[in-house]
Amino acid sequence: QVQLVESGGGLVQAGGSLRLSCAASGLTFSIYPMGWFRQAPGKEREIVARITWTGGNTDYADSVKGRFTISRDNVKNTLYLQMNSLKPEDTAVYYCAAGRGSRYRFPVDYDYWGQGTQVTVSS
Repeated sequence: QVQLVESGGGLVQAGGSLRLSCAASGLTFSIYPMGWFRQAPGKEREIVARITWTGGNTDYADSVKGRFTISRDNVKNTLYLQMNSLKPEDTAVYYCAAGRGSRYRFPVDYDYWGQGTQVTVSS
């Protein structure tokens, strides 16, 4: 049974930082491209960042470029999202996802999802 478990969310003031983690089990983590998505109330789920299975390539949404960093540890089977200079508009539930397809931009491109972790940024 595949499990993706996010942690590290919370309440932070604007300008602050958080580090999200996603612990994976039940799949060969090292061969899965991974992504972080977020969903704010009343909005569609959107991609934040993605990373290839080797970790050699990453992509970011324009809204988080230069502030967020996605990384992975294939020994610990864990995905990370370092979030710096947080803004109120970053407030959302953040999800990690795993998918073997060649596409990565949309939720339909992923096979497995975590339950999400809430990030709230106060102004």
